[in-house]
Amino acid sequence: MDGAKYWSLNSVPAAMSFAVPPADGAKPVSYNYEPPPGVARRSGQFADGPVNVRDARPLAGALSLDREGFKLVPHQTRVHDFYDEDELKRVYYPEVERLVKAETGASRVQIFDHTLRNGAIPERPAEKEGEQLIREPVLRVHNDYTVKSGPQRVRDLMGAEAGDLLNRRFAVINVWRPIRGVVEEKPLALCDARSVAPQDWVATDLLYPDRTGEIYYVAHNPAQRWFYFPRMTREEAVLLKCYDSATDGRARFSPHTAFADPTSPANARPRESIEVRTLVFFDEEAKQAA
Repeated sequence: MDGAKYWSLNSVPAAMSFAVPPADGAKPVSYNYEPPPGVARRSGQFADGPVNVRDARPLAGALSLDREGFKLVPHQTRVHDFYDEDELKRVYYPEVERLVKAETGASRVQIFDHTLRNGAIPERPAEKEGEQLIREPVLRVHNDYTVKSGPQRVRDLMGAEAGDLLNRRFAVINVWRPIRGVVEEKPLALCDARSVAPQDWVATDLLYPDRTGEIYYVAHNPAQRWFYFPRMTREEAVLLKCYDSATDGRARFSPHTAFADPTSPANARPRESIEVRTLVFFDEEAKQAA
């Protein structure tokens, strides 16, 4: 987008929670289950940073997964109850697979996980990896995968096929949507991938009972460009690229977070949403970062 168009977009002020890069170089750790007694759930420091979050709806038709790292699409669903696990896997998973294939041109889409979020239900830690809990919206700026954990997810999930799949381009793409009513509070904020500097990424170990993953938290940088889609509905979805093995200049990661919208009404309905995580495989060969 050109600068004039960006600055002309309406915006709301927000204070987002950013990682503070550790001065001693120690890698932060986050437990994804109840930690041992006396151990903090999360190490590392966070601090609020001022951000103007711009309304991206006027740009919706021009956004690209390979440029900004996210896009908004209209998407009808036949799901009646998103809290019904069977209906999700029987109806919604195939819908998401078709959507991601159509939007990316991928040869194969493998859904491997989903998370429901409801701001009215207190979150509790998972007892085991893969347990489908209803969680609260995340209010820390992050990206779900890193140069290390993106390929590792393929090795973890794809068994004997992993070696061949890692020789071709692949991506991890989340599909995020509201599941009830209009989003009135804690909307999803998305950062233009091109506006993130290499030093903004703070790699963090994500600990499970049986393995260690890795995510990026993100440090505040005034040069970052943040967007949201106000008042999203159940008939809309955001595609968000959390990893891309291609290193040819296209977007590889896209930071995101829920944020406190100062324009939310006092009686706003708690946000309810779902994100489905997909491995997306392409026919083209592309060397992923080591």
